[in-house]
Amino acid sequence: MKFYIVDAFTESLFGGNPAGVVILDEGKDFPSDEVMRKTAAELRYSETAFIKRLDEITFNIRYFTPADEVDLCGHATIGSFVCLKAAGLVKDGNTYTNITKAGTLNIQLIDGNVMMDMAAPVDMGIIDKQEDFEKLYRVMGGSAEGVTMLPRLISTGLPDIIMPVKDRAALDALKPDMAALSHLSESLSVTGVHAFTLGSNEEKGSKEIDSQAPMAYCRNFAPLYGIDEEAATGTSNGALTYYLYLNNIIKDGDSSLIIQGEKMLRPSKIFTYFNENADSLPLIKVGGSGVILAEGNINL
Repeated sequence: MKFYIVDAFTESLFGGNPAGVVILDEGKDFPSDEVMRKTAAELRYSETAFIKRLDEITFNIRYFTPADEVDLCGHATIGSFVCLKAAGLVKDGNTYTNITKAGTLNIQLIDGNVMMDMAAPVDMGIIDKQEDFEKLYRVMGGSAEGVTMLPRLISTGLPDIIMPVKDRAALDALKPDMAALSHLSESLSVTGVHAFTLGSNEEKGSKEIDSQAPMAYCRNFAPLYGIDEEAATGTSNGALTYYLYLNNIIKDGDSSLIIQGEKMLRPSKIFTYFNENADSLPLIKVGGSGVILAEGNINL
């Protein structure tokens, strides 16, 4: 089987979030769950994607952390389609189908970017009790001073706590108690915490994906799944996009640029798009580019 190491949500090597990608040989089924988990642990990245090609436009992708399988991983999906393009299995300008445990999602390749549909957003509730609110910021080693929006549990494939902080200084200063955060995440049935602050200009989005000013800066923590901090997270930024909509920061049709990974010295550029999709559930797309660092054969 072919494997790749790819930096996702970046245009430069050693930026963004690295992922492992394994493309199964034509006609082959997935290895056992334990073999895929051990492979992910051997590669040592936060997630490794295993890709089974079903036909010319349909792929079944499964995602493993070193500890367990997860339903969906945004940066590993970006990385997967960057690698599929390099392998000649997909082409720019086309739309593909990605079958995941979080649902069947559309993937578009547009001008070098991979834009992926998120699972339908689910608002799982606000953290508004004073005791719970204070506990969250205490566990995160941060301050709620100057915070004007309440933390919220949201999923667009994986559930996260979306946690606002006052400014970039407060964001950089976060020092979570990882053991306590793991316990809190488990008790609330979430993957982790996605902390953010709005860009200084607080622009309300744009109709275009370009060099616009960042809508938000963020950091992501998921120690329950063996990830103390992650440089780019697609599903979490999909959830953040829905949070911003619920708080009237963005509106129907807006595209946003979100910056993540600066604290880790792996800056990532994540683009998101929001559509109210009035006839059904809202549609959120998350995407970006990626760069392949290495490739080779894996013997399973």
